Amino acid sequence: MQRRWIIAPLFAVAACSSPSAAPVVDHAYVRLAAVPGRPAAAYFLLHGGASDMVLTQVAVAGVERAELHNSRMTGNGMATMDSLASVPVPARTTVTFAPGARHVMLFGVPATATAGTTLPLTLRFADGSAAQASAKVIAAGDVAPD
Repeated sequence: MQRRWIIAPLFAVAACSSPSAAPVVDHAYVRLAAVPGRPAAAYFLLHGGASDMVLTQVAVAGVERAELHNSRMTGNGMATMDSLASVPVPARTTVTFAPGARHVMLFGVPATATAGTTLPLTLRFADGSAAQASAKVIAAGDVAPD
């Protein structure tokens, strides 16, 4: 009988610590281009939910176009960028969007997006769900926020 009383609280604690069913976005920021009018880039951490998902789009309010990209080094030591149609987000993992790797290119960023402001990001997934984040805007030469 006493074992039930000891085990039941353990199940309750385990249930409270289970991963979110939906993906979560944090540490989001947008680095403005050094040359006005050129594309900016968005970076963030995307934490997978309870099941595997596929990121298919990132929309940013006021931005004309956003594209998923990946930077990589070629065999001859040159850097290049590839457009991505989607990004797999395995369950309970973190997918990093960072300089020199996966990122979101932002074309037609509004003039109101200046260092210190924020831009809302909406990440859309193949199953129709979405996740939201507020991205801090930083200047081209600024240190990335923590």
